[in-house]
Amino acid sequence: MPSVEEFLPFALPDIGDEEIEAAVEAMRSGWLTSGPWAAAFEQEFAAFLGGDVHTVALNSATAGLHLALEAVGIGPGDEVIVPTWTFTATAEVVRYLGADPVIVDIDAATLNIDLNAAVDAITPRTRAIMPVHFAGLAVDRLALETLAQEHELTVIEDAAHSFPTLSGGALVGRGKSQAVVFSFYATKTMTTGEGGMVVTPDAQLAQRIRTMRLHGISRDVFDRYRGNVPSWKYEVVAPGFKYNLTDPAAAMGRVQLRRVTAMRDRRAEIAARYDEAFSDLPLDLPAHALEGNSHAWHLYVLRLRDEAPLGRDAFIEAMARAGVGCSVHFIPLHKHPYWRDAYSLDEAALPVSSREFPRVASLPIFSSMTEVQVDRVIAAVRSVLR
Repeated sequence: MPSVEEFLPFALPDIGDEEIEAAVEAMRSGWLTSGPWAAAFEQEFAAFLGGDVHTVALNSATAGLHLALEAVGIGPGDEVIVPTWTFTATAEVVRYLGADPVIVDIDAATLNIDLNAAVDAITPRTRAIMPVHFAGLAVDRLALETLAQEHELTVIEDAAHSFPTLSGGALVGRGKSQAVVFSFYATKTMTTGEGGMVVTPDAQLAQRIRTMRLHGISRDVFDRYRGNVPSWKYEVVAPGFKYNLTDPAAAMGRVQLRRVTAMRDRRAEIAARYDEAFSDLPLDLPAHALEGNSHAWHLYVLRLRDEAPLGRDAFIEAMARAGVGCSVHFIPLHKHPYWRDAYSLDEAALPVSSREFPRVASLPIFSSMTEVQVDRVIAAVRSVLR
């Protein structure tokens, strides 16, 4: 087995001196909680998307999904449609509010939610749909908007993988959905370590999320420590949560935001190299964005064919022996004991995800990868599958 120093992890953050210096500057300013850096990060994120949207920085995308659902009034007795092909956070936030996730299958080509399956799952209790833009490839914007309008559904987009991504000729985050939630986790296309951002066209919804992110206090923490109103005067208007993003994290995010287009382009370069290198192997390559759209390439997910010399689990083990870390995205929700048992899910009802899961493997793809590291991944894949 390769040594720790020789092993190439599945993902590494792309952090440089500028991010470190920004975080240190924020700490030296005296603002360790949410303050001017977080406020500036929100404004700059909105400007990147093109303005005319409201942005709320939070300590995770999970928090963003939770507060977005809360703000639109999801509660006990309601149903929210989610794909089985996602991380558990997408569904668990529905349960936080006492509502029920309705778990549906995926499209075989893109691994995104199957919108036809979503339509079939609508009942009189259905209030919302939460599509996941898997791996950085967006769900069809027009089809999603049409579905929501025809069935009077609220749309909360789980865009944890897809910044920046074009869908329908516009960036994900700009559209008719009630809210779009991005992730800045350490492995994402840009990072604040832990963090997330809710984007919404609705000023009132944004204000509700701002209130609920910090204990239901009617005044933002930053506003409480500036101006002429005494800082101790505030009102609790709802039983809120502790979901705010810190200034040192936001400082890192502001630098990452300035670099995110270049980082996305580097991921695309790596994906293109993989596509070329693996085109003759017994596997299926990831779906690409249609003309006029783009892919964030948060993940590069290959799918082993039946004629491959080994199965997915053995492939990942062989890659590890070759010094390359791989992962799996995702273990479908219906394969986890809680979701399977709580909602009586079986594989026959979710045939596409059940069929595709055993053959997916995610290769390393991160913007700080060197050409030597990319060459190592390519050599390892070709050696294992030759």
